[in-house]
Amino acid sequence: MPHISVKMLKGRTEEQKRNLAEALAKTLTEQLRCSSQHVTISIEDYTPVEWQEVFKREVTDKPAEKIYKKPEYDPKDLL
Repeated sequence: MPHISVKMLKGRTEEQKRNLAEALAKTLTEQLRCSSQHVTISIEDYTPVEWQEVFKREVTDKPAEKIYKKPEYDPKDLL
């Protein structure tokens, strides 16, 4: 462990997702000084409508101290 879960709007290619996973894994192993064999990364795609509930559950409803990068947009603007 650690595990990174990326949630984003649909539309990225598989290549973009693979490149993102590689870059995140590299940064994670460098910053946490852990072995890449322990790192896992998942990527989930959502429509703007689906994102509304995910955003509420994953961002709005979480305690503020658990969100290390605060949103700078209103998810309703994606609709």
